[in-house]
Amino acid sequence: MTASARPVKADIQYSPLHQPYVPAAASTNNSTSATGILGLWSKFCCSTMKTRMATASVIMVVLVCIFIAFSLVYSKPVNATLCAQPSQPASITRAPLQNMDLLFESKGRIRFKGTKRHLPQCIIIGVRKCGTRALLVFLNLHSHIQVAQEEVHFFDKDDNYDMGLEWYRKKMPYSFPNQVTVEKSPAYFITPEVPGRIYHMNSSAKLIVIFRDPTTRVISDYAQILDNKKAKGKAEDWPKFEDIVMNDDGSINTEYKAVRISIYHRHLRRWLEVFDLNQIHIVDGDKLITDPVSEISKIETFLGLDHQISEENLFFDRRKGFYCMRNKTEEKCLNETKGRKHPDIDDGVLKKLQNFFVPHNRKLFKMIGRKFDWPEP
Repeated sequence: MTASARPVKADIQYSPLHQPYVPAAASTNNSTSATGILGLWSKFCCSTMKTRMATASVIMVVLVCIFIAFSLVYSKPVNATLCAQPSQPASITRAPLQNMDLLFESKGRIRFKGTKRHLPQCIIIGVRKCGTRALLVFLNLHSHIQVAQEEVHFFDKDDNYDMGLEWYRKKMPYSFPNQVTVEKSPAYFITPEVPGRIYHMNSSAKLIVIFRDPTTRVISDYAQILDNKKAKGKAEDWPKFEDIVMNDDGSINTEYKAVRISIYHRHLRRWLEVFDLNQIHIVDGDKLITDPVSEISKIETFLGLDHQISEENLFFDRRKGFYCMRNKTEEKCLNETKGRKHPDIDDGVLKKLQNFFVPHNRKLFKMIGRKFDWPEP
């Protein structure tokens, strides 16, 4: 990307205003009006001035567009510097755009001086369909947090893991030294090899896991897969929820992956064999939906960050039925696939599923020393 845009030359089509002024031929009496000459000269000067003004206007519009583009693409680093606390180093608190502290890299990439790609200090390890995407987006409102926008699946996919930590680091966003890099891949929670692999990378890593009512999570999991089948025109072949979650003898189908994921204590036990419980922050996924600010405040404390995210940043959208984000210039909600409507479930099947999870939930509560308000029919 060049420092300034260079206009592209086009084939010039001359109009009368572009042609140089040539005095009119003398009349037969060889007399020319001085007033007429001055009038023509005035028209010429005026047309030249208009052309210059038009060119200046175009340049101004281009410069404004470039400035807006920089502001949108690099708003997080700018916000980080503007919102930095007085106790932070002066090199971090200054506004980079004012000092033009930009580094131009290959392939048109731009980053701020003082930023680097870091391995994540914090990882959201799960659980799928418990609000991990919403949490990541909410946390991204904090000026001292930079998030990886895509699920990297470094630790749960062998092909990615074999690429090495340098490959993983390059998947992370640029961040300042005072910012926390956060990555999210919900499959980490249920993959046996992941706890050891993360510990090998960073034994002091901070982990975040979200738990919600396991029965609701199973239904949400089913609803997402059903929507994906509908999008591919394959929904007709997909069984009803009741048929897939229940065995023929009326017991719960524990071979159904969505059910196995919701048996949280079995997966968490592997993590506690490697990490201390105080390194794992547990988010109440049901409260994250109804009162996200309080849950995010606890995460800010867990990460050792100042409390920035408040009711001013999050608002409840009644039409969508969930919380959205706002700043001084815009409002943004998660895409339409979030908060999708769940299918109607037979009450008998629902109660059987809830009863199935009761003993598993109690094992989880004992393991973490905390209880959630989940149904116990």
